[in-house]
Amino acid sequence: MSISLTESAANRVRSFLSNRGKGEGLRLGVRTSGCSGMAYVLEFADVINDEDTVFEDKGVKVIVDGKSMVYLDGTELDFVKEGLNEGFKFNNPNVSNECGCGESFTV
Repeated sequence: MSISLTESAANRVRSFLSNRGKGEGLRLGVRTSGCSGMAYVLEFADVINDEDTVFEDKGVKVIVDGKSMVYLDGTELDFVKEGLNEGFKFNNPNVSNECGCGESFTV
């Protein structure tokens, strides 16, 4: 089981955490949403719970709850800039289909 970050994503998360002044790392999860069924959830984690799995990559802790891990195993998180847009991109090998707007996915 693994979750990884590109150097670009790790730099961005470290910058956010530094500016925020606190936090254990980045919490990554999934929730039911959208036209395809599931959506990614990204938030800062101030606490690591007993049921969480913690991965450390490039100096950043990525925290995943047990229910989300089955959908996220093997995912690489990237941070991309495309023209005027920038944001995190999920390279998830478990995804079988994504909606047209890119907000949700199915496994």
